[in-house]
Amino acid sequence: MARKQFDLIVFDWDGTLMDSTATIVKSIQAAARDIGLPIPSREAASHVIGLGLTEAMQAVLGPGLEPKIYQRMVERYRHHYLTKDQELTLFDGVEEMLHELSQQGYFLAVATGKSRVGLNRALNAAKLLSTFDATRCADETFSKPHPAMLQELTRELGQDLKRTVMIGDTTHDLLMAQNAGSAGIAVEYGAHPVDQLTACRPVFSAKTVPELHRWLNENA
Repeated sequence: MARKQFDLIVFDWDGTLMDSTATIVKSIQAAARDIGLPIPSREAASHVIGLGLTEAMQAVLGPGLEPKIYQRMVERYRHHYLTKDQELTLFDGVEEMLHELSQQGYFLAVATGKSRVGLNRALNAAKLLSTFDATRCADETFSKPHPAMLQELTRELGQDLKRTVMIGDTTHDLLMAQNAGSAGIAVEYGAHPVDQLTACRPVFSAKTVPELHRWLNENA
């Protein structure tokens, strides 16, 4: 059966498939506290989710600090996050949605600000290692919103960017899709406020995973 719009569906990880936003925010705040820096607000810490880890720490702390301070933030963030990441769970409905999309023959991929080690650890914990046809991480290529992740995924899988959709909870995800010439779908239950997501003009904005699943079944 011919596809309606898309052959390749690319998901962000944190805040889109994994319910990890609050844990990431708390880990960023704890890292700043550890090294005696002003503690970022929840909004400021949430905004950098989706970027590569170094880029995220530079964005949340601001420019002009010594490079070793950003590196220290990264180290302390990892310490706090890794003590909690095995407790994190997928959003309700994610496993069923991914299984059904895979059974329908879509190519599935992940584009994430996580490191390769971090994503593999998360995929293994969620028992999803064999679910995705390809994945890209921020320590392997340019960080979002640069289009490189989507460009590389489509090349690897032999797909067309115009028949690819990026699904994410941040403006970084949606701007990456725009920069690559792909469609973008927003999910409203993650890191960025709905009005910021809407400003990026996604083709759809889902309030829940089941709502996203239904839309993909009917339109993708």
